[in-house]
Amino acid sequence: MADAMFGALWRAFVVAVVVGGAVSCAGTPDPSDSDAALIARGRDIFFNETFNGNGRTCATCHRAEDNFGLSTAFIATLPQSDPLFVAETNPALAKGFEAPKQMRGAGLILENLDGFEDLANKFVLRGVPHTLALKTSVTSRDGPRTGWGGDGAPGDGALRGFSLGAVIQHFPKTLARVPGEDFRLPTDEELDALEAFMLSVGRQADLKLPLALTDPVAARGQTLFMDDRVGRCNICHFNAGANVNPATFGGVAGNLNFNTGMVNLPDLPGAIIGDPVPPPDDGFRIPGDGTFNTPPLVEAADTGPFFHNNAVATIEAAVAAYNSPAFNNSPAGQIIRQTTGSGIALDGSQVQAIASFLRVINALENIRQSEDYLTGKGTAATGPADALRLSAAETGDAIEVLNGARLHPAAVTDLERAKRLVERSAPTENDVRSALAGLRDARGKMLAGPPAAPISGQ
Repeated sequence: MADAMFGALWRAFVVAVVVGGAVSCAGTPDPSDSDAALIARGRDIFFNETFNGNGRTCATCHRAEDNFGLSTAFIATLPQSDPLFVAETNPALAKGFEAPKQMRGAGLILENLDGFEDLANKFVLRGVPHTLALKTSVTSRDGPRTGWGGDGAPGDGALRGFSLGAVIQHFPKTLARVPGEDFRLPTDEELDALEAFMLSVGRQADLKLPLALTDPVAARGQTLFMDDRVGRCNICHFNAGANVNPATFGGVAGNLNFNTGMVNLPDLPGAIIGDPVPPPDDGFRIPGDGTFNTPPLVEAADTGPFFHNNAVATIEAAVAAYNSPAFNNSPAGQIIRQTTGSGIALDGSQVQAIASFLRVINALENIRQSEDYLTGKGTAATGPADALRLSAAETGDAIEVLNGARLHPAAVTDLERAKRLVERSAPTENDVRSALAGLRDARGKMLAGPPAAPISGQ
């Protein structure tokens, strides 16, 4: 009886999403006065709406101050009373809702992507993907994408349905998951608003590589990244984004799914931690086909751990993973081999160079976002009250990303000055102007060309 109820409930949710509609494959226009109210409504829902559930909101796992994702370092700062830990504080959710040791130790969240019929055995453990730059990654020749796993959204896998799937999965008061009792379903208006908000966060366009980078190691890394016979990264991460290279895949292929074999890496953190050992994850669709969406790389360096199973913690380790037998023997690795004639075999210095490139473009994006917060461009997605706090967080991320490989020490000094100014208890208008000047000075040291040179196509 219970199994049949769960199956019928899930099928009803799928129908609700399909009837409700989905994001267009053609993309979404930039936020304007006409949709600012919808974005603001979505922002309020994202950060504050619990849907009469267990106390969680969308922002419980997608933290603005943690790049709209969730890392173990951030989890460690949270009090026990935080709704993230409801499996530890609510007896009705103590078993089968989360895996607390995996969450705290590896940042892995329990998902029942193939249905709720067998909670003890039918689940996967995945990291929390950031929700930045979704506008750049929701289009694909195979239908709409959410920009990451895709199967968290019931129905057609589109972004609009992802919010519905998240409420069902993560918000219930009990594991019965009865709508109207354990949570309430989002309305069509709320789904529209959440979609508009999520599409407004982060970059609204991809980079246009190559960039005139001033650091020679990062510049070399960019060359290797774009070289179809060496790094080959640009084949699946065109312009360091989430979309594939049209020269390789034809037409406007957009965001595609690949089986990269990262489940076959040895000594995965989740397996080492155990309790429980993560079961096999079959990837996209029901049943899964073993594939996962290509994520964007511009935001990668400060949004680790990496891959759907949080396999590695640093951007250097993520680049190096593509040298592994796990990748080179995978279906995606075979596509690379067939396209280019060989697998990927980067030496240590090449791994470091590509990672340095990714660190620099990440820091440049941090600077752009920080400037947007200080000039009001980012308030549609975050709210003006959070602008100074998030500007400081983005600037701090840029500092951390660059310091992680000892890149651009002079630019880091400029960034530290800018961060101190916006972190004052009562920053003045002159403080904000000086902070903006510091951000511009830092970017000028990292990127050759005029100060206003675009780095994100915006």
